[in-house]
Amino acid sequence: MELIKKALEFEKEKMTFKTTSDRIVASRKAKDFILSLNEIYKENKDPEIMDLMKRLTVIKQKIEKRLKGRPSAA
Repeated sequence: MELIKKALEFEKEKMTFKTTSDRIVASRKAKDFILSLNEIYKENKDPEIMDLMKRLTVIKQKIEKRLKGRPSAA
């Protein structure tokens, strides 16, 4: 259950990343948490774990949207 505590701490961290590399690290960390939590979820089907995975997915999507940037006008 240490993993769940770390994931909750990650969720509560302030999401202001100054550099691109900070965003990449945060995105990979979120992905790692999601995949690890999914393995736990497969075993015991706890709905709280599913909710946590969904919230982490939203955070990951926001980070990745920021990484991709705006499309340039042609």
